[in-house]
Amino acid sequence: MSVENIKLAKQIIEQLGGPNNIASYTHCMTRLRVTPKDGSLVNKAAIKKIDGVIGLVEQETLQIILGPGKVNKVTEEFGKLVEASEIDLTERAAQKKSELKEKNATPFKMILRRIASIFIPLIPALVASGLITGVTKAIIQAGWMSGESQIALILTTIGGGLFAYLGILVGINAAKEFGGSPALGGLAGILIINPAVAGISLFGEELVPGRGGLIGVLMAAIFIAFVEKRVRRFVPQSLDIILTPTIALLITGIVTYILFMPIGGFISEGITKGLLAVLDMGGIVAGFVLGATFLPLVVTGLHQGLTPVHLELINTIGDDPLLPILAMGGAGQVGAAFAIYLKTKKTRLKRAIGGSLPSGILGIGEPLIFGVTLPLGRPFLTACLGAGIGGAFQAYFNIATIAVGVSGLPLSFLVHAQQIVLYLVGLFIAYVAGFIFTYLFGFNDGMAGEFD
Repeated sequence: MSVENIKLAKQIIEQLGGPNNIASYTHCMTRLRVTPKDGSLVNKAAIKKIDGVIGLVEQETLQIILGPGKVNKVTEEFGKLVEASEIDLTERAAQKKSELKEKNATPFKMILRRIASIFIPLIPALVASGLITGVTKAIIQAGWMSGESQIALILTTIGGGLFAYLGILVGINAAKEFGGSPALGGLAGILIINPAVAGISLFGEELVPGRGGLIGVLMAAIFIAFVEKRVRRFVPQSLDIILTPTIALLITGIVTYILFMPIGGFISEGITKGLLAVLDMGGIVAGFVLGATFLPLVVTGLHQGLTPVHLELINTIGDDPLLPILAMGGAGQVGAAFAIYLKTKKTRLKRAIGGSLPSGILGIGEPLIFGVTLPLGRPFLTACLGAGIGGAFQAYFNIATIAVGVSGLPLSFLVHAQQIVLYLVGLFIAYVAGFIFTYLFGFNDGMAGEFD
């Protein structure tokens, strides 16, 4: 497998214009994200045709979809090849970042992508903690283990630790994203979640630990990064290590307790109450619309900006009724992919579907989206319709998760134990709806010219 990964990394580098054309690179769960120095040297059509490449997305970075697991191994080999060329990526990355800022960023997109950059590194931890928490609660509620047993207590502690201290990790990433010190960002998170604030009363009102949630944490962490950079301009270098962090923390602490906690709380409550009102009043219609329109967000990568919304719902009301609805987006893709697999006679297309379906069933839909349905066009729309049907079902039965994790089958471990069967029924309905819409009028082999 190592030889295969090295070969794939070499082919990608070659079509990117060689190692000297790479300004920077990183990866997420499914994509190798590359910033080329000169975009005109990149052969995008050739990259898409490389065996092992599922798809290609062009945003601020060039995102080469390789699939979960595979992307980590290929990126490792990719990095070795790039480093062996002894080029200076730092300078080029800074240059390219400056160019991209001028070229292609509306304020709204930039805000959402920055939020996504804060939460994407936390996804593995959220998935692991969510699964352990969900499975443990399901086992306890099924009566297979006592909630007071030592094993249950240990598993609950392992799974729940992240959610108790998530504000610290979010603060670290937020400060880093906005040019501040990660440690100060962590302190900004502690300002919000610290139990000691319960003894403080300001303007006649007692502070509540956690008030403002992750919205408040983001505000405080971004603010402390801003203050740190401004203070550093005026502090002598010899005193920087002492004065800069102290002043930044002191100012941020005061502003957080006076402004960020109440404002963050107001925004958090507005988001959660607004979403719940939409679901209560809209019912199955709202579920259909939300389920059917989620995949376009995934295409743009902006879906990661919803992570704090999911977490805030859990923090505020104890569960998340939005995630099961949006999870139907991937299910619609799975159904559409099955339909295409049965109808097509093209070997390359069948191979692409066969390689992407397991990931889709396990809740990672990007390989199917970018490798199959989106390039074909109409199947992407019929998959969205299938997702809408599944979303309507989830909304009608008020299915909700107790933690955040990947969608598909694994999400069944995160919904309330008494709702697991209903969630799986909704998932199956989305599969079937995506299949029927696509099989009847969503696909014919004439659409699959690029898979010849």
